[in-house]
Amino acid sequence: MNIIKTAIPEVLVIEPPIFGDDRGFFFESFNQKQFEDVVGQSLEFVQDNHSKSSRGVLRGLHYQLAPHAQGKLVRCVAGEVFDVAVDIRQGSVTFGKWIGEHLSAENKKQMWIPAGFAHGFVTLSESAEFLYKTTDYYAPVSERCIAWDDPTLNISWPFDFEPLLAEKDRLAPALDKAELT
Repeated sequence: MNIIKTAIPEVLVIEPPIFGDDRGFFFESFNQKQFEDVVGQSLEFVQDNHSKSSRGVLRGLHYQLAPHAQGKLVRCVAGEVFDVAVDIRQGSVTFGKWIGEHLSAENKKQMWIPAGFAHGFVTLSESAEFLYKTTDYYAPVSERCIAWDDPTLNISWPFDFEPLLAEKDRLAPALDKAELT
């Protein structure tokens, strides 16, 4: 497993070894022991989510407040997305900074996004299927979001079209107006 460190040390990009031949490919997409060795802590995943989105759909930037904050291990199993994690931990030296990574069925990369980060992605292919494991259950009362186009975040989204948004994402506040604790 190849671990790619990012500008925000807690956010990691994971490239699994792929074994391929003329029949196709095989790879281990998750191994609890190896994952805990990489992140340096014991974590339990309690929920797996699977979404399918059309080209141009932007989901995010979503997070849950404590005590239901979620860490997420994400990957794209069909198509391609641009995935983003934003540090929303007040007092963090990287507060308000973001990491973006192209995740696709072809590159098989995964991204670890710890609790304390907002998360979002945009679908770049005709459609994409996205999987994520979470360290806490979905709790609607704790769910919040931040505007994907907040100018203070200045995320370099790699598209030149108007994204398709859910109503909650269209109405999301900027980071400086968001409820973080």
